[in-house]
Amino acid sequence: MDSVPALDEPLKKVLGPATAKVMAEHLGLHTVGDLLHHYPRRYEERGQLTHLADLPMDEHVTVVAQVADARLHTFASSRAPRGKGQRLEVTITDGSGRLQLVFFGAGVHKPHKELLPGTRAMFAGKVSVFKRRLQLAHPAYELLRGDAEETVETWAGALIPIYPATAKLESWKIGKALQTVLPSAQEAADPLPESLREGRGLVPLPEALLKIHRPHTKADIEEARARLKWDEAFVLQVALARRRYADAQLPAVPRRPRPDGILAAFDDRLPFTLTEGQRKVSEEIFADLATDHPMHRLLQGEVGSGKTMVALRAMLAVVDAGGQAAMLAPTEVLAQQHHRSVTEMMGDLAQGGMLGGAENATKVVLLTGSMGAAARRHALLDLATGEAGIVIGTHALIEDKVQFHDLGLVVVDEQHRFGVEQRDALRGKGKQPPHLLVMTATPIPRTVAMTVFGDLETSVLDQLPAGRSPIASHVVPVADKPHFLARAWERVREEVEKGHQAYVVCPRIGDEEDGAKAKKKSPEDEAEKRPPLAVLDTAEQLARGPLAGLRVEVLHGRMQPDDKDAVMRRFAAGEVDVLVATTVIEVGVNVPNATVMVIMDADRFGVSQLHQLRGRVGRGSAPGLCLLVSEMPEASAARQRLNAVASTLDGFELSRIDLEQRREGDVLGQAQSGTRSSLRMLAVIDDEEVIAEAREEATRIVAADPELERLPALRTALDALLDEEREQYLEKG
Repeated sequence: MDSVPALDEPLKKVLGPATAKVMAEHLGLHTVGDLLHHYPRRYEERGQLTHLADLPMDEHVTVVAQVADARLHTFASSRAPRGKGQRLEVTITDGSGRLQLVFFGAGVHKPHKELLPGTRAMFAGKVSVFKRRLQLAHPAYELLRGDAEETVETWAGALIPIYPATAKLESWKIGKALQTVLPSAQEAADPLPESLREGRGLVPLPEALLKIHRPHTKADIEEARARLKWDEAFVLQVALARRRYADAQLPAVPRRPRPDGILAAFDDRLPFTLTEGQRKVSEEIFADLATDHPMHRLLQGEVGSGKTMVALRAMLAVVDAGGQAAMLAPTEVLAQQHHRSVTEMMGDLAQGGMLGGAENATKVVLLTGSMGAAARRHALLDLATGEAGIVIGTHALIEDKVQFHDLGLVVVDEQHRFGVEQRDALRGKGKQPPHLLVMTATPIPRTVAMTVFGDLETSVLDQLPAGRSPIASHVVPVADKPHFLARAWERVREEVEKGHQAYVVCPRIGDEEDGAKAKKKSPEDEAEKRPPLAVLDTAEQLARGPLAGLRVEVLHGRMQPDDKDAVMRRFAAGEVDVLVATTVIEVGVNVPNATVMVIMDADRFGVSQLHQLRGRVGRGSAPGLCLLVSEMPEASAARQRLNAVASTLDGFELSRIDLEQRREGDVLGQAQSGTRSSLRMLAVIDDEEVIAEAREEATRIVAADPELERLPALRTALDALLDEEREQYLEKG
C-alpha cells in the first residue's frame, strides 16, 4: 500500500506545490488528513437543480443549473470605441429562479461555444447585483456530461459534493483533489472507543470519510454526518473534561464569610430584597468558594438582572475570609462606573482605615492605565499591604508591578472582551490559584456554554429586579419611510421635555485619519455606498437641526479618560440631555433617567451588541424606547435581523438567532484569527443532544483514565485538535 499517502503527508507532495499553496493560504488545509476533513457543504443531484431564488449576496456560491438562453451583445466603450466590445449574457434556471451570467471581452468566446440552451453545468462565482437583478460576472463553470456508459438515471441521480471553496479554487477542483487522497481514509485512526461507537450504532471513521465525500445515497450522507458530528463533539468535550479534571486537582484556599463580618453588615443595610435568582446564584458561588480547589464559574445574566450585586457579595465573602478580590473590566469607562456603583452600594463599609469608616470596613481602590503617578502608587501600596480588600480595574491590574497581599477571587466582567492570556496573568498573582467568576450579559445558549465555556460551571440570572421597566423596540426604515426618522427625533424631544435623557449611538467616531479613506475600496465597500454614520458629524447635525436647543454632548473611545469620565458624570447628574456615543456605552453604564436610545445604522451592529445597547435604557421606573434606524431594504437579511431584535427582549432567543446567522466561529477561541472553524460538521445550536451526551461520555472516560493511556487513537485526535495555540487556550481557560 505504498502508493497511499499517509494522513500527515503534506499536500505539496501529493497535489503539487501550486494547488497546495492555494489550499494552505485560502482554506487552511496543509496535510492529507486536513483535506479529508474538509467536508462538502451540501450535495447537488444532477437531476435536481439548486434554489437560485435563495442565493446569498456577496458570497461565493456553486450552483448546478441549466442554460435557458444565451445572447451576445456588441457595444462601444473606451476600450472598443467602434462598437466592437462584446458582452455575453447567459440566463440559467433551476425551476425556482433565474440567474444572469455575464462574460466580457475575450472571455466570451469559450462560453459562447459551450453554454448553449439546454446545457447543464456547475457554475461558481460571487453573487452581485446589477440593475436590481442578481448576477455572476465571469463565473467559472464545469459542464456536466454523463459518461457514455452511465445510464440517464444514474447520471441524474448522482450526488455531487459541493465544497466550501474560494475564488482561487472552485468546488470541483477540490473534489478532484479529494479523489486523489481518498484511499488514505483507510489509514484514519478511530478516536472513538469501540464500546462507545458500537453502543451508539456509529460507523467506523474510514467508512464515514468515504461516505461523506463519495456518497451513493442520501442515507450514506446521514450515516457519515452522524458519525463525524460525534467525533467533533466528543474530542472537544474530552479536552474540556481533562481541563476540569486538572482544575479539580489544583489547591485553593477555601473562603468562608464570617457570620458577623462585612457581608452580613452589607446585607443588613440593603434597601431592597434580593431576587430569588440572586439568592440562588449567590448560594452556588458561596458553596464553590468554601471548597479547597478553585471555583471556575460563569455567571450569565440578562442586561440589568443584578449581576454586579451578586459579584459584590462574592467579593465581600472573600474579604471576610481575609482575602482580596479583583474585578477586571474591559474599558476604563466601565471600571470607573463599577468603582462608583460599588462604593455607593457599600457606603461607609468602603472606607476602611478612614475617618467615618464602619467597623468592618475595607478599602475599595480603582486602578486604570490613565491614573496619575501618585494615585497609582497609593493604590499599588494598598494592594500590596492588603489594606484594600477590593480592587476594580482594567488590564492595568495585570501588569508585573501589581502585587497582591492575598488574592482570593478574580471577577471578570464581559468575558468576550478579555483575552485568555489576560485572565491567566491575573490568576497567576495569587499565592495559590484564586477562585474565578466570569460574568457576561450576552446570554449564551446552553450548548454554547457547554462547548465554549465547557471548563466552567454555569449559573444563570434570568429574573429582572423589581422596578425595571419594559423596553419597546421599533425599526425606523429610513429608505422606505423617511418621515419616520423625523418622528424619532420628535420622540427624543418629548422624552427630554418629560425630564428624561437619551442616547444616540453611531458606529464610527468621525475623526479617523484620511489614510482610512485612501485605501482602495473593494466592490463590496462600494456597494455599501457610504461610510457608517459618525458620532462627531451626527452630534453637530442634531444640535443644529432636529435637537437644536437641547444639551447634546459626545462620548467615544479616543477621548481622554478624564474627559470621558466627566461627560459620564454630567450625563448621570442630568446635566446632559442627549449623549451621542459609540459603543463605549455598551456595557455597564447605568443612568436610570435615560429612557430612549436611537441606534443609527443599526444594521452595522451584531444582534447581541444591539441587545446590549438596548439594555442601557429602561433602567428606572419610566418605560424605555429603543429605535433601530436603518437604510437597508425590507427584504434584506440585515432588516430581518433588526426585526428579530425589535420583536423580543429575550436575550437567549436573540443569541440563538445571532449564532445561526453568524455560523459558529472557531469554538476553541481562535475565533477571530482563523478563517476556518474547528467545528466543521457540528452545529452548536442544532446538535444540543449530541453535545450533552458527548459531555457525559467524556467526563466518564476522563475520570477513569485522565491521561487516556488506554485510548491512544483518542490522544492522537486530541493532539491534532489542540495544536499549541489551542492547548494554551484551554490551559488558560
